[in-house]
Amino acid sequence: MKKNRKLLGIVLMLVLVITAFTYTAKSPVKAFLTSLDEEQLEKVQRPFENGSRQLWHFLPGQMWPRAGIMLKDLNKTQKELAFDMLRDHVSESGFKKIMGIVNLENILRELGGEKKFRDPEKYYIAIYGDPLEDKLWAWSFEGHHLSFNFTISGKVVSMTPRFMGANPAVVPSGKYEGMRTLAEEDDMGIELINSLDSSQREIAIFSTEPYYEIVTSNATEVGPLTKVGIKMSELSKKQQKLLNDLIMEHLSAMPKDLAAKRLEKIKMEESKEIRFGWAGATTLGQGHYYRIQGKSFLIEFDNAINGANHIHTVWRDFDGDFGKDLIREHYMQSSYM
Repeated sequence: MKKNRKLLGIVLMLVLVITAFTYTAKSPVKAFLTSLDEEQLEKVQRPFENGSRQLWHFLPGQMWPRAGIMLKDLNKTQKELAFDMLRDHVSESGFKKIMGIVNLENILRELGGEKKFRDPEKYYIAIYGDPLEDKLWAWSFEGHHLSFNFTISGKVVSMTPRFMGANPAVVPSGKYEGMRTLAEEDDMGIELINSLDSSQREIAIFSTEPYYEIVTSNATEVGPLTKVGIKMSELSKKQQKLLNDLIMEHLSAMPKDLAAKRLEKIKMEESKEIRFGWAGATTLGQGHYYRIQGKSFLIEFDNAINGANHIHTVWRDFDGDFGKDLIREHYMQSSYM
């Protein structure tokens, strides 16, 4: 029996090593890291346990000091490799949204924003641990209106907290006049609230005044908020589909197969507990906020400031932010072996 256990432990160890090697060998992270000089590596790479790993914000770079290396401190080739690493961890639509949000810094400049304050190169990459050696590591891509936090254990990837914002949500003038960023998240929420009948709206709308900011802000750890809004079970089949589609849109920054699996798990395990709550107006151009909350996750969306032309949206996992569940599983496996 002891021999069998020992053999099993060796096999598990080999599987984990092979898994980790398979992931890092195919990942552009290796090309990015090997492109950096010693000084750049010191900026970008920190121990996994470093406290900055769980510090995040969506404020501009001038207002919130961040760990890691700025895009500005990379040459053209290194920037391309950094974006390859980002592409490897998000979906195609997610990458387009990220690049659209970064480009809004250029648009804000054109609309009269201060150049030092509105800088598309002040986005930071930080890596925690050694992805070429360690099974467990993490990295982040963050700057104004963006915070993507990845925790990797072997081939399993966690990517919350996940924040995206858009200012302006609709470009009012200039070369990009009329362009909308994060339009789907806004339009689909409006469609869903307006699909409800009067009795359903009385339950769903928990405040006639909008929230002007996400409630959870940039907290390191969050738990469920007050249960407000209408339960998924109180919606018609068509409305349930609208809600599922809206959740999927918020998941769409994830690689497609991972997003589909996550939505299926939510539908199977949490559909009875999911609530959709609304605050404020129910038309575009007027301040509004919505919240989707289940047993394990929270989505917040607001579009109220700057004349309801400024979006903030976030996905939080109560037990999975910064890979909390993955880290726990990793150390349990390590202690077993």
